[in-house]
Amino acid sequence: MPTNKIKSNTHKLSVLEKVGYSLGDLAANLVFQTLVTYLAYFYTDIYGLKPEDATLVTLFVGLFAAFVFNPVMGAVADRTSTRWGKFRPWILWTAVPLGLAALLAFSTPDFSYKGKVIYAIITYSLLLLLYAANNLPYSALSGVITGNMAERNSMSAYRFVAVMFSQFFVQVFMYNLILKAGDGDKAAGIEKVMTILAIVGTVMLLITFFTTKERVVPKPEQKSTLKEDLGDLFKNIPWIIMLVVTTLVFITLALKGGSYVYYFENYVSPDSLTSFLSPLKPYLPKFENDISMGLGVFNGGGILIGLIGIMLSKTLADKYGKRNVFGASLFVSTLFIIVFYFFPPQAIGLIFGCQILHMFFYGISTPILWTMIADVADYSEWLNNRRATAIIFSAMMVGLKGGLSIGSSLLTLILGIFNYMPQSSSEQSPETINGIKMLVSIFPAVPFLIAVGLIFFYKINKAMELKLESELKIRRQEN
Repeated sequence: MPTNKIKSNTHKLSVLEKVGYSLGDLAANLVFQTLVTYLAYFYTDIYGLKPEDATLVTLFVGLFAAFVFNPVMGAVADRTSTRWGKFRPWILWTAVPLGLAALLAFSTPDFSYKGKVIYAIITYSLLLLLYAANNLPYSALSGVITGNMAERNSMSAYRFVAVMFSQFFVQVFMYNLILKAGDGDKAAGIEKVMTILAIVGTVMLLITFFTTKERVVPKPEQKSTLKEDLGDLFKNIPWIIMLVVTTLVFITLALKGGSYVYYFENYVSPDSLTSFLSPLKPYLPKFENDISMGLGVFNGGGILIGLIGIMLSKTLADKYGKRNVFGASLFVSTLFIIVFYFFPPQAIGLIFGCQILHMFFYGISTPILWTMIADVADYSEWLNNRRATAIIFSAMMVGLKGGLSIGSSLLTLILGIFNYMPQSSSEQSPETINGIKMLVSIFPAVPFLIAVGLIFFYKINKAMELKLESELKIRRQEN
């Protein structure tokens, strides 16, 4: 019996490998968090698209990427065979192109309005294509680095500390850096910031490639057609549930994450915000104005508390099972989204306090979502006696891209319905203000609540996790 087969299923990962793997998600999330937080704002208030045109670009390009790029990329990655493995080479091959595409997508060339729309379609399509070619194999890599589920949970915790770090940077400092780098010119500022992020992200992806190793290898005799792989998917009920749940989660993330800049610029009381922030100013970096500081502290406080939730996630998941902890934490976090609708613009303490509580409970659920997808790949192997890791992980990418696209397009669509005026120097109408309030509360709560309901139909509970791990370990040792 080959010893490397046994080791692949019981391997304890080094801290270096866990950190190296996590840097790949930090790099990808410098792009992804920018899309979640600023894509709608960039298109409407910096690039100058009408809300209805921004809606069409984000929706149709995003859905095409979700339902075409990702399944195709999953099938291609599963059939890739190099001396570096199936998934690691894609991280190497796409490191530089992904950074360049991110820079192009957030550039503001001096075209006619029609030319701007065409440029947005082309660059956003290119960015999502390269993101799929990079991040889908990266995500699938977590399923083949080790077959040990406890080690996967640990690696996922490292990974999402990195995710929260990138989220912290983008949501706390990026708005202010855009203002500062462009000396008030947001278009020039975002191009300079994205140039730096492209360079840093490329270096991190290269580190991921050189510090990780694929250990869970399909049996040499395993051969399957794309039709068989797709057939396996649609017989896999946990995969279908996680596809829908992931889509719903990212609809909410895009809706509320992209709405906060509008919320602070148009709803929150500037005087109350200044008064609230005054005691904190000696301890904070210099911001261009109180709105950028308030947005940074609001996001940053939530992210830091979310890290505590992430750190508790593994312990809770190991004890109670991923499904139960994910559903409970997502439900409680949703309650703290809904109450935002009832806060007056002067209630800064309540606004910041509820964000912290929301992010704590959401932080618990964050790494579990991704490890559940790795478990679904194991379930598929257990059920069909074939492993197709990347096409399983395409569920996450389809859900991520589909959710991001639907959420971002809903954001600009709703702004248009409530008559939002981009780059307006006057106050928005009461109707528009009410729409912005609903965008950070009622609208994003709905997808989260539906996801909570669906998770109770997900059959991979704690007992099934243990069954999958033990039976697959025996099978892999026998081959």
